Amino acid sequence: MAVPKSKITRSRRGQRRSHDALVAGNPNECTNCGELKRPHHVCASCGHYDDREVVAMTEEVDIDEDAA
Repeated sequence: MAVPKSKITRSRRGQRRSHDALVAGNPNECTNCGELKRPHHVCASCGHYDDREVVAMTEEVDIDEDAA
């Protein structure tokens, strides 16, 4: 079984974990609808990217459970 030869100090442990911190998101406002979206991604609410529609958004269709 592997056993550490000596104790890892708090300083060395902290240096190793220095890149593990979570980073807060950086949302931008959509130029078309004003919703918050991720930078360089298509807007999830309206389907626009760079002032043009790239994903056609459809209205939600209510499917009748008995007819299906």
